[in-house]
Amino acid sequence: MNRLLPTSLSVLLSFLFILFLNACTSRANEGEPATSAAIAAAPGIPADVHVVAPGAVKQLIEIAGTLAANQEVSISSELTKKVVSVPVKEGHRVAKGALLFQLDDADLQAQMERLHQQEKLAALNEARLKDLIAHDAASQQDYDQAATNLAVLKAEIRQLETTIDKTRIRAPFSGKIGIIRTYPGALVSPNAPLTTIVDDAQVKVEFSVPEKYANLVNPGTHQLFSVEGDSTQFNATVISKESFVDHATRTLLVRAIAVNPNGKLVTGQSAHLAIALHTTNDALQIPSQSLMPSSQGYAVFLLKNGKAQATPVVVGQRDAESVQITKGIGAGDTVIVSNQLRLSPGADVRVVNVK
Repeated sequence: MNRLLPTSLSVLLSFLFILFLNACTSRANEGEPATSAAIAAAPGIPADVHVVAPGAVKQLIEIAGTLAANQEVSISSELTKKVVSVPVKEGHRVAKGALLFQLDDADLQAQMERLHQQEKLAALNEARLKDLIAHDAASQQDYDQAATNLAVLKAEIRQLETTIDKTRIRAPFSGKIGIIRTYPGALVSPNAPLTTIVDDAQVKVEFSVPEKYANLVNPGTHQLFSVEGDSTQFNATVISKESFVDHATRTLLVRAIAVNPNGKLVTGQSAHLAIALHTTNDALQIPSQSLMPSSQGYAVFLLKNGKAQATPVVVGQRDAESVQITKGIGAGDTVIVSNQLRLSPGADVRVVNVK
């Protein structure tokens, strides 16, 4: 009998604990609908707001420009000769002085050998007459003729060396080789393009600004630009301006330069520039989604004493995320930035987030 008493007591305590848990769960479940209902019943249309504060805004104008190589040359021959070798490949980078094309110089080398032999004979003759004239055994006229012949041969050799050097067409500067238009065995003529070489370690950005902004873009200033198919913002430094305004377009040509270490920028690409004209330090900006267009212009909803108030505004500078307001609101005003379609003047508003 004494052994059964503790067992019965344990069963009773377990039963009472289960009843307590059920009661707590029931009260919690009864409270959830009440809480949700309280939230749903809160007064006002839910909306996010933005508190207007003064800040810096740059006035920008969008301008299209063109990328140009820092240096670009069409390579051609000065002689009518057959191409012997092309030791360079298309698209490869070469250093200044690298051999690009070798032309046939066999006939020129033969002429050079003949001149060297004539030079040796003329040098011996000049030395012999110089010795004779020192002993009064020859006339000064004979010596002068021999000296002149030697000088003429030396000049002809230098001229021929220059011609032979033209058969070795070299890179005038370090750069990238373009399309090669001739190959070994072809006969080339003067001024016929053989290939191009482009120095694109830096690129020039050329653009034109309206004449009223001619004095706002000056050498030494920095300008950001982008190119088609690439969202990267590149930085260019203005290096020069044209000395006159174009009479036809009333614009001023400006040239900037940008580094191109990875070769991402290609000569001839179009550049899109946002030219910064001047900065306003106390401008009022609001998120773009808070602006509402209408037949009379633009308006926003302000939050006044918990209610929506429609206010017409005048728009200034804008970008993808924000818009400058020049008239209609002041610093410290609260602008409603969401749920505007559900709002009407005088409607109650419940603030959800402050952006």
